[in-house]
Amino acid sequence: MNIAESIKIALRSLSANKLRAALTMLGIIIGVAAVITLLSVGQGVQVLVQEQIQSIGSNLLFVVPGNLSAQSSGNPRSAMATSTINTLTYGDAKAIADPQRVPDVQAVAVESFMNATVVYRDRSIRTSVSGTTVNYPQVRNHKVAEGTFFSEEDFNGGSRVAVLGHSAAEALFPNGYAVGQTIKIKGISFRVVGVLASKGGTGFGGVDDSVFVPLTTFHTKLTQRRSASGDYVVSAIYAQAVSESRMEAAMQQIAQLLRDRHGILYESDDDFTVINQKDILNIFGEITSILTIFLGAIAAISLLVGGIGIMNIMLVSVTERTREIGLRKAVGARRRDVLWQFLIEAMVLSLAGGFIGIALGAVGSQLVGRLSGSLKPVITVSTVLLATGFSAAVGLFFGIYPASRAAALNPIDALRYE
Repeated sequence: MNIAESIKIALRSLSANKLRAALTMLGIIIGVAAVITLLSVGQGVQVLVQEQIQSIGSNLLFVVPGNLSAQSSGNPRSAMATSTINTLTYGDAKAIADPQRVPDVQAVAVESFMNATVVYRDRSIRTSVSGTTVNYPQVRNHKVAEGTFFSEEDFNGGSRVAVLGHSAAEALFPNGYAVGQTIKIKGISFRVVGVLASKGGTGFGGVDDSVFVPLTTFHTKLTQRRSASGDYVVSAIYAQAVSESRMEAAMQQIAQLLRDRHGILYESDDDFTVINQKDILNIFGEITSILTIFLGAIAAISLLVGGIGIMNIMLVSVTERTREIGLRKAVGARRRDVLWQFLIEAMVLSLAGGFIGIALGAVGSQLVGRLSGSLKPVITVSTVLLATGFSAAVGLFFGIYPASRAAALNPIDALRYE
């Protein structure tokens, strides 16, 4: 008996017990759908992160306090925001901006973070408030959608002015017209002078949700964080290299300058970290890859449960069809013919469930993408082949024992079975 004939017999057998076949496939369907959804969402997250990091500029360097490799978070801005280490100052940023000391850096901006409640009339949000410098939009590659960013005069005078991120503006001013309005941060009034354009989704580091004020105002009106020398403490320094090819040189120049300023002799004692776009991509890439594999492995457990269900129902089928097996062997069916019949039946169950699961997984991943807004799940050929191969392997593995048991039946004993 050839394989095509075995497939026909398997399909006839399954169609005779449609409900049982459907319930048996359910575990495989759920497992494959979960694997497809999680892997596609994971790959979509990798693409989204890569796009957003690249949008900040290919020649941008981050200088953050402390040793990032010793911190658990993979998000540099998150690590800055939660860090209690105060090792970077505004004086450090001005030194890095000196072309005589760091010739491969063309522009520098700083940022200090704090979480605060921002209020406009009866609306309020709890978000990140950042003190920064006038050239922040240029260095970080942000565009102002409404109004302007604060001016040099605002910075020098410590003016109470604020620029809202796109999402923050929408939350406080759902009808628009944010520019010119007065908001309160920690109970202090600030005039809104501009709104940043959206960076997409939450933006890298949550820029869309943030509120920006002059660094001078931040440290005199909102917080009193100062270094031992009385200088402004900053959470991050952003340095724009003169070109992408000079980034490594710029990183070395910045590191050496800060070691000199902080009295550090050895690299291992650094109280700061200089990272570039490639470093951030590697950090996020490792995290999302591990997370995707972990979630995929959890989903694969459903496939194993489905496989056990297939083995169980195939054993029941062997018992129910004992006389049929005996009759087939009596008229000349070989042991391998019976083995193939039941093995193919198990694989048909598994593959049919796998194909339905792939379709449901594709629908599920698109639904996740629509709910998230900015995330676009990516279903690759390798993901589909992996799911198909896994479901086939499950059918083969869990179908071997029932098929072997059916093939080993003695035809005389089988014909006597009631």
